Amino acid sequence: MSKNFKKVKNYYKRKLWDIDRVNSAVGKWITEAEYKEITGEEYTSAI
Repeated sequence: MSKNFKKVKNYYKRKLWDIDRVNSAVGKWITEAEYKEITGEEYTSAI
């Protein structure tokens, strides 16, 4: 588990971050697998 996983999950759950913000955290704060766990969707690069 990434150091910031719980923080990002909490932000998303509380609607402080939208899905685009979580997407941009992949590779910096969370992994692709953690993205799927948080959002329920497969990760696809925003670029």
